[in-house]
Amino acid sequence: MFEVLVFVYENYWRGDACPEPEQLGRKLSAHGFEAEEIRDALHWLDGLSLATQGMQLERSADDDTVAAVTLRGAPEAALPQSDDAMRVYSQAEQEHLGADCLGFIGFLESSNVLSCGLREIVIERAMAAPGDPVALDELKIIVLMVHWSTGIEPDALVLDELCESREGRTAH
Repeated sequence: MFEVLVFVYENYWRGDACPEPEQLGRKLSAHGFEAEEIRDALHWLDGLSLATQGMQLERSADDDTVAAVTLRGAPEAALPQSDDAMRVYSQAEQEHLGADCLGFIGFLESSNVLSCGLREIVIERAMAAPGDPVALDELKIIVLMVHWSTGIEPDALVLDELCESREGRTAH
Protein backbone atom coordinates (compact mmCIF):
# COMPACT_ATOMS: atom_id res chain seq x y z
CA MET A 1 0.00 0.00 0.00
CA PHE A 2 2.77 2.46 0.89
CA GLU A 3 4.43 2.09 -2.52
CA VAL A 4 1.15 3.20 -4.08
CA LEU A 5 0.92 6.19 -1.72
CA VAL A 6 4.47 7.24 -2.61
CA PHE A 7 3.61 6.97 -6.31
CA VAL A 8 0.53 9.16 -5.80
CA TYR A 9 2.54 11.71 -3.80
CA GLU A 10 5.28 11.89 -6.44
CA ASN A 11 2.92 12.15 -9.41
CA TYR A 12 0.23 14.54 -8.16
CA TRP A 13 1.54 17.78 -6.72
CA ARG A 14 -1.45 18.31 -4.39
CA GLY A 15 -4.39 16.29 -3.18
CA ASP A 16 -6.81 18.35 -5.24
CA ALA A 17 -4.81 17.53 -8.41
CA CYS A 18 -5.35 13.81 -7.91
CA PRO A 19 -7.92 12.18 -10.22
CA GLU A 20 -11.10 10.57 -8.96
CA PRO A 21 -10.60 7.15 -7.31
CA GLU A 22 -11.82 5.11 -10.31
CA GLN A 23 -9.52 6.89 -12.74
CA LEU A 24 -6.63 6.81 -10.24
CA GLY A 25 -7.18 3.07 -9.80
CA ARG A 26 -6.91 2.53 -13.55
CA LYS A 27 -3.71 4.61 -13.73
CA LEU A 28 -2.18 2.71 -10.82
CA SER A 29 -3.10 -0.60 -12.44
CA ALA A 30 -1.53 0.55 -15.70
CA HIS A 31 1.69 1.27 -13.77
CA GLY A 32 1.80 -2.31 -12.56
CA PHE A 33 0.50 -2.11 -8.99
CA GLU A 34 -1.37 -5.14 -7.65
CA ALA A 35 -5.17 -4.89 -7.33
CA GLU A 36 -5.09 -5.48 -3.56
CA GLU A 37 -2.47 -2.75 -3.04
CA ILE A 38 -4.52 -0.34 -5.12
CA ARG A 39 -7.72 -1.17 -3.23
CA ASP A 40 -6.02 -0.71 0.16
CA ALA A 41 -4.40 2.57 -0.89
CA LEU A 42 -7.63 3.99 -2.35
CA HIS A 43 -9.50 3.04 0.82
CA TRP A 44 -6.78 4.72 2.92
CA LEU A 45 -6.84 7.84 0.72
CA ASP A 46 -10.63 7.98 1.04
CA GLY A 47 -10.21 8.03 4.82
CA LEU A 48 -7.59 10.77 4.50
CA SER A 49 -9.97 12.82 2.39
CA LEU A 50 -12.70 12.44 5.00
CA ALA A 51 -10.30 13.35 7.82
CA THR A 52 -9.14 16.55 6.13
CA GLN A 53 -12.48 17.53 4.59
CA GLY A 54 -13.62 19.77 7.43
CA MET A 55 -10.26 21.40 8.04
CA GLN A 56 -9.73 25.10 8.03
CA LEU A 57 -6.14 26.33 7.88
CA GLU A 58 -5.28 29.58 9.62
CA ARG A 59 -2.17 31.14 8.10
CA SER A 60 0.26 33.24 10.11
CA ALA A 61 0.28 36.99 9.40
CA ASP A 62 4.04 37.39 8.92
CA ASP A 63 4.59 34.50 6.53
CA ASP A 64 2.62 31.82 4.74
CA THR A 65 3.07 29.11 7.36
CA VAL A 66 0.09 27.40 8.93
CA ALA A 67 -0.53 28.86 12.37
CA ALA A 68 -3.45 26.63 13.33
CA VAL A 69 -5.70 23.91 12.01
CA THR A 70 -9.32 23.86 13.11
CA LEU A 71 -12.38 21.94 12.06
CA ARG A 72 -15.08 23.90 10.30
CA GLY A 73 -18.37 23.60 12.06
CA ALA A 74 -16.72 22.72 15.37
CA PRO A 75 -18.75 23.73 18.39
CA GLU A 76 -18.08 27.29 19.49
CA ALA A 77 -17.48 26.02 23.02
CA ALA A 78 -14.46 24.05 21.81
CA LEU A 79 -11.28 25.68 23.02
CA PRO A 80 -7.97 25.59 21.17
CA GLN A 81 -5.25 23.45 22.71
CA SER A 82 -3.06 25.40 25.08
CA ASP A 83 0.70 25.45 24.64
CA ASP A 84 1.29 23.39 27.77
CA ALA A 85 -1.28 20.69 26.92
CA MET A 86 -0.08 17.11 26.62
CA ARG A 87 -1.40 14.38 24.32
CA VAL A 88 -1.97 11.09 26.13
CA TYR A 89 -1.88 8.06 23.86
CA SER A 90 -4.23 5.15 24.41
CA GLN A 91 -2.82 1.65 24.90
CA ALA A 92 -3.95 0.69 21.38
CA GLU A 93 -2.20 3.76 19.91
CA GLN A 94 0.99 3.00 21.83
CA GLU A 95 1.03 -0.59 20.61
CA HIS A 96 0.15 0.19 16.99
CA LEU A 97 2.49 3.16 16.62
CA GLY A 98 5.41 1.92 18.71
CA ALA A 99 8.09 3.94 20.45
CA ASP A 100 9.90 5.08 17.28
CA CYS A 101 6.76 6.55 15.70
CA LEU A 102 5.57 8.18 18.92
CA GLY A 103 9.01 9.74 19.38
CA PHE A 104 9.01 11.01 15.81
CA ILE A 105 5.55 12.54 16.20
CA GLY A 106 6.81 14.28 19.36
CA PHE A 107 9.84 15.54 17.43
CA LEU A 108 7.63 16.94 14.63
CA GLU A 109 5.37 18.66 17.17
CA SER A 110 8.28 20.22 19.06
CA SER A 111 9.72 21.40 15.72
CA ASN A 112 6.37 23.07 14.89
CA VAL A 113 5.94 20.85 11.82
CA LEU A 114 2.74 19.25 13.17
CA SER A 115 0.06 21.32 14.82
CA CYS A 116 -2.24 19.47 17.21
CA GLY A 117 -4.91 19.24 14.49
CA LEU A 118 -2.52 17.73 11.94
CA ARG A 119 -1.09 15.44 14.62
CA GLU A 120 -4.54 13.98 15.24
CA ILE A 121 -5.03 13.32 11.53
CA VAL A 122 -1.59 11.67 11.32
CA ILE A 123 -2.43 9.47 14.31
CA GLU A 124 -5.86 8.55 12.92
CA ARG A 125 -4.40 7.63 9.52
CA ALA A 126 -1.53 5.72 11.13
CA MET A 127 -4.06 3.73 13.16
CA ALA A 128 -5.79 2.87 9.85
CA ALA A 129 -2.52 1.61 8.36
CA PRO A 130 -1.41 -2.02 8.47
CA GLY A 131 1.48 -3.16 10.64
CA ASP A 132 2.00 -3.71 14.34
CA PRO A 133 3.79 -1.53 15.05
CA VAL A 134 3.78 0.86 12.09
CA ALA A 135 7.31 1.28 10.73
CA LEU A 136 8.91 4.71 11.06
CA ASP A 137 9.40 4.97 7.27
CA GLU A 138 5.68 4.28 6.82
CA LEU A 139 4.79 6.97 9.38
CA LYS A 140 6.92 9.44 7.42
CA ILE A 141 4.89 8.61 4.30
CA ILE A 142 1.69 9.18 6.30
CA VAL A 143 2.96 12.60 7.46
CA LEU A 144 3.81 13.50 3.85
CA MET A 145 0.36 12.39 2.68
CA VAL A 146 -1.39 14.45 5.38
CA HIS A 147 0.59 17.52 4.30
CA TRP A 148 -0.12 16.67 0.63
CA SER A 149 -3.85 16.31 1.27
CA THR A 150 -4.13 19.63 3.10
CA GLY A 151 -2.00 21.53 0.60
CA ILE A 152 0.56 22.40 3.28
CA GLU A 153 4.06 22.27 1.87
CA PRO A 154 6.65 21.38 4.50
CA ASP A 155 9.92 23.29 4.32
CA ALA A 156 12.98 21.75 2.66
CA LEU A 157 14.60 20.48 5.86
CA VAL A 158 11.40 18.73 6.91
CA LEU A 159 11.02 17.20 3.44
CA ASP A 160 14.59 15.95 3.70
CA GLU A 161 13.85 14.33 7.07
CA LEU A 162 10.64 12.76 5.77
CA CYS A 163 11.99 11.57 2.42
CA GLU A 164 15.54 10.46 3.10
CA SER A 165 16.55 7.28 4.84
CA ARG A 166 19.03 7.63 7.69
CA GLU A 167 21.04 4.71 6.30
CA GLY A 168 24.09 5.90 4.45
CA ARG A 169 24.08 9.35 6.08
CA THR A 170 27.31 10.67 7.52
CA ALA A 171 26.98 12.53 10.81
CA HIS A 172 28.71 15.91 10.88
